[in-house]
Amino acid sequence: MSDGNGAGQIDLRMDRPHSARMYDYYLGGFTNFPADREAAGQAMSAFPSVLVAARANRRFVHRSSRYLAARGHRQFLDVGTGIPTSPNLHEIVQGVDPTAKVVYADNDPIVLAHAAALLQSTPEGRTAYAQADITDPAGLLNAPGVRDTLDLGEPVSLSLNAILHFVPDELGAHAIVDELKDRLAPGSTLTMTHLTADFDPEPVHRLVAAYRAAGTAGQARTREEFAAFFHGWTLLEEGVTPTSRWNPDREEDQGNITDAEAACYAAVAVKP
Repeated sequence: MSDGNGAGQIDLRMDRPHSARMYDYYLGGFTNFPADREAAGQAMSAFPSVLVAARANRRFVHRSSRYLAARGHRQFLDVGTGIPTSPNLHEIVQGVDPTAKVVYADNDPIVLAHAAALLQSTPEGRTAYAQADITDPAGLLNAPGVRDTLDLGEPVSLSLNAILHFVPDELGAHAIVDELKDRLAPGSTLTMTHLTADFDPEPVHRLVAAYRAAGTAGQARTREEFAAFFHGWTLLEEGVTPTSRWNPDREEDQGNITDAEAACYAAVAVKP
């Protein structure tokens, strides 16, 4: 499959585990391969609640996206998209307002190979995909899919869900987020989830070690380290909470998820 930009055949690297395909496996998807399932098995042995945590994160993504669309947000940039799993973000927000515009961004070739599933927009709205890396925020925001779809002079809802724990401090995670925040207009929002060891340290540390053993950098962060990503912006709703506790939907079965099982913080903030 060509990427449409002359890059030719995509190397899907199916012989190596990848965090996006491991996450797809946790969610019960089918876009994963033996290397991914083996690594996911090691992660599940290290942290048996990883399936619960992944699904709690996914439900937060749905709730927060619907919440922002209901508040009138119409431009969305989802970084670290992962394997398409319906309902995707554009299905959620365009279900509230069909005119919403959504750009997905990821650096994983397997996501690019499945990007067509992310481009099924309503006639009134628009969706696009950008092959980009969060560790290059300037390149990300200047990518054609972003530049041609979103007006950065107007508010944008930026989603960084379950991605920053793959960007350790030595890669400048907080500086990366600050650069993205600086480029966004007042009224923009930042939605994030992030792995934490605050509630049950040992299993989470084993989980991070399992990912590192599979070739994926990782770092759990404390509540204070997570909250620092939102510096200068105003937190909405409950502020910083575990994923399952953020603006819970009474009609949605949260399954009595404990904070230790969720193992991730979540928050949404707006730029003054």
